[in-house]
Formats: sequence, structure tokens, C-alpha cells
Amino acid sequence: MPETAFHRTSHRVDITASAGVVYGIVADAVRWPLFLAPTVHVEQLDLEGADQRLRIWALAYGEVTSWVTRRTLDPAARRIDFRQAMPAPHMQGVSGSWVVEELPKGSSRLTLHHALPVSAGRGAGATWLELARDTDLRALLTNVKHLAELWTTLDERVVAVEDTLRVDGPAELVYDFLYRMENWSGQLPWLRRLDLMEETPGIQKIRMDTATDDGRTHTAEAVRVCFPHSGRIVYKLTEPLASTAAQTGEWSVEPDATGVTVVARHQAVLHRQDMTEALGTHADATGAHRHARQVLSRDSTAILRLARQHAQSAVRRITPKS
Repeated sequence: MPETAFHRTSHRVDITASAGVVYGIVADAVRWPLFLAPTVHVEQLDLEGADQRLRIWALAYGEVTSWVTRRTLDPAARRIDFRQAMPAPHMQGVSGSWVVEELPKGSSRLTLHHALPVSAGRGAGATWLELARDTDLRALLTNVKHLAELWTTLDERVVAVEDTLRVDGPAELVYDFLYRMENWSGQLPWLRRLDLMEETPGIQKIRMDTATDDGRTHTAEAVRVCFPHSGRIVYKLTEPLASTAAQTGEWSVEPDATGVTVVARHQAVLHRQDMTEALGTHADATGAHRHARQVLSRDSTAILRLARQHAQSAVRRITPKS
């Protein structure tokens, strides 16, 4: 049986941040969607000691790709080895490792080793796929470098909100409203236009025009991953709103014996420049956080109330008169 040939690459970047900070960013994959541009969503499937299994959704060539990866974490050596356990298309047998080295003066070096099998009948040289992936990997390392070097001030720019609402109606109808986002147009005052595509069931790509508080129109793009059996929809703004550098979140429908609780969770990374534009030149982190939380919570609550109205009005329509 012929031995599999691999196209191997190694990319490295020096970072003005401690090795511990850099390793922590790479190890905490569940938070990648908020901080690393290509990653849409990460689910931790299991964790046994140093071994971890993750399901990852990410953008590649404008399409959403999903795969399961197994990782072995070694914090003492600051090394993480990975192998795709359930590959996405074009990712069969992909493996590699993240290695963080400590450098003088509190800096570090991050190296990403990557191995991709060379398909049968193809020459040993890199094809367009490998070259494109090399470009993506370099961009990923640059993204980690930028994040690590901002780490000490990042808390000033990260905002998180959570809103809940009780619904006296079926969980299926609540989820139906949240899932059929294309029907939100005309019901939300700030939503000017919304286009939704769902070529793969459960994977929605959205492009929408929204009005800001000062009357300007901004175009944003998002990807949503829908889990109907668990009543969850997670999202990431791949082209964020004007006030944010990144935004992720989740809608969760949680039925119980007396009704349904709908939970909306949102996280955003604020642009320093847009914080100043929105609040004036004297804006501070506290004021910017408060303003961002108010806007996120206001919009989120409006959607939750529409979901409740959708579910409860449908129940009233089908309830027979006594």
C-alpha cells in the first residue's frame, strides 16, 4: 500500500506579548468566533484530561465549512497538537500543531505546523488549494498576534449582554420566528432590508441594511448556525455593524413545565474610533460599555417580544371558543 505523501508547512510570527497569553488564546477555542475572523462557531464536544474534541464552523472561500478536530493540550510545553477527526471537504487527514516559545523581554513566538495529504495522482508541488490555505494560515497568525498585543486593554472593548423573556406558548413557534429571520423585515424599525440564503440546511448567510441611531444606513453580513433539535441558533457578524469590530451571539429556546424561556446572549468588541464618534471625544470605557449594552439589549429585547407575540397569538388563533 503506497505511503501517503503530505504537503507540510510551518508559519511563525513573533508577538509582543507573553507566551502564556498567546497559548491561552490558542487553547481557548470556544472564544475564537469573537476574536478570530474566519471562525463562525466552536462547540466543545468532550474534554477528557488533555484531550479535547471540538466541532468548528468557519468561513473558507466565502463558504461555511464544518469539521470535527481532536486536540491534545500541553500547557507546560505550550503546545497543542490537532488532527481533523471528521474532515470538511478538501481537509481529509489534515493535522498539525501550535507551538508557543518564550522570547526575551516578555515576547513570544507562535509557530503553526500544518500537514495536508497530497491527493493521488497529483504532483508533489503545492496546488492552488495549499497556496490559498497558506495565505489563510498567515492571516490567522497575524490575527492572533494583533489580539495578543491588545490583550491587556481588551476588556475595555468587550461588551456582553443577556436578555430573557417568558413565553406562554409552544417552543416550536418561538424557534420558528427566530429561525425565519427573513420575516423580520417590516417588524423592526432599524431593519431596512434583509436577504437570507440557506443553501445548506441549518446554515444561513445574511446580508442586511440597518439604520443607526443618527440615521445613517450600514450594511452588515452574518452567518447563523441553527440547531432545531436543541432550540438554539448561534450567529456571527462576519461584516459587523458600524460600532463593533466583532459580534457573536446565541438565541436559545428553553421549554419547561409551565412555558418557555427565551434567552438571547450577545458579545461584541467595540471599535475605539466608533466609541468616540458615538459618544463624543470625552467618551470613556464605562460610558461606551453602557451605551453598547443599551443598544444591544434594546434590539435583542425587541426581537424577543416579537417572538413571544408570534407564539402566543398563534395559540390564541387555534384555541376554540368555549
